[in-house]
Amino acid sequence: MNFETKAIRLQTDRSQFQEHSTPLYLTSSFVFEDAEDMRSSFAEEKERNLYSRFSNPNTAEFVNKIVSLEGAEAGYAFATGMSAIFSTFAALLSSGDHIISCRSVFGSTHSLFTKYLPKWNISTSYFNADETNLIESLITDHTKILYVETPTNPGVDVLDLEIIGSIAKKYNLLFIVDNCFATPYLQNPIQYGADLVVHSATKLIDGQGRVLGGVTVGKKELIREIYLFSRNTGPAMSPFNAWILSKSLETLSVRVEKHCENALNLAHSLENNEKVNFVKYPFLKSHPNYEIAKKQMKLGGNILVFEVKGGIKYAQKFLNNLKMCSLSANLGDTRTIVTHPASSTHSKLSIEDLLKVGITEGLIRVSVGLENSDDIIYDLTQAFGDE
Repeated sequence: MNFETKAIRLQTDRSQFQEHSTPLYLTSSFVFEDAEDMRSSFAEEKERNLYSRFSNPNTAEFVNKIVSLEGAEAGYAFATGMSAIFSTFAALLSSGDHIISCRSVFGSTHSLFTKYLPKWNISTSYFNADETNLIESLITDHTKILYVETPTNPGVDVLDLEIIGSIAKKYNLLFIVDNCFATPYLQNPIQYGADLVVHSATKLIDGQGRVLGGVTVGKKELIREIYLFSRNTGPAMSPFNAWILSKSLETLSVRVEKHCENALNLAHSLENNEKVNFVKYPFLKSHPNYEIAKKQMKLGGNILVFEVKGGIKYAQKFLNNLKMCSLSANLGDTRTIVTHPASSTHSKLSIEDLLKVGITEGLIRVSVGLENSDDIIYDLTQAFGDE
């Protein structure tokens, strides 16, 4: 089956009521036929639902769809994207282990690497998005994981998954990719050697700003460790959110294509705006890694960044002048969202760390929505003002 068909037709088996659309299974637990059924179920001699912290028909349907769409073997769904990231690392790392990560990562992921994992003697070394040639020099005897986002948040840098995947394979490292910005529709990191792929399903997978969720998919033996950790620590996705997200996947392809069309139109418009220093969007020919983006992505995604001339003063004026677009820290919504990373999503980073990943005071991130592109362009253009 093709992507669109899988996203729609992979469903939980129908009940005795022969429903066309999967129902909600709002139950905390499941019953057993007899004592032996209970014993053998908890002994994992049979595969079945025991408790919704472990599994549920709705979460199973959502996970199975992502597994199929990413070309993975297994997966587990979480309450949020960050719980997926933390649980994945916590399940697979031990005291003394070492992570190598691209420096351009989501602010909360950076905090995890620098503030929390060091409590358990887990260290992280960074390389810049344009310095993949330095990865091998960072590898030590304790390195276990090679981690990247691509496109990155918020700078939409594009990393070459094929090159990084080959390094991970050469040194027997676990290669983990945050594929949130691209979604399974635009990019499949497993094709390039990723062992695990992580998503914040809160973003484009939901696509309408309604629910939180996260998911990790990949190799069966690794997911098994993540499942056991999560079964005991409790970051499971709720059945209701899983039901919403599974239904959202049915329209992911058509939504993402329109998002990408609108984003490219806006990127071209901003490139011609004299009040903008630069625009970065993966499918703009001016993007430093345009050819890599074309190689590994179907389209450019819905996120672009640009720098307003004049720094923070004019960036704030621009934000305050917006009339239609939303000011929010979320992304991947039907509504266009404009964010100032330095004062919001990445505000916990030091000024030095912000500059290292290209986040200046004038940098604006736009999550381009599904409104008419002319209306999006008009609102952002008028926000620059006449001065």
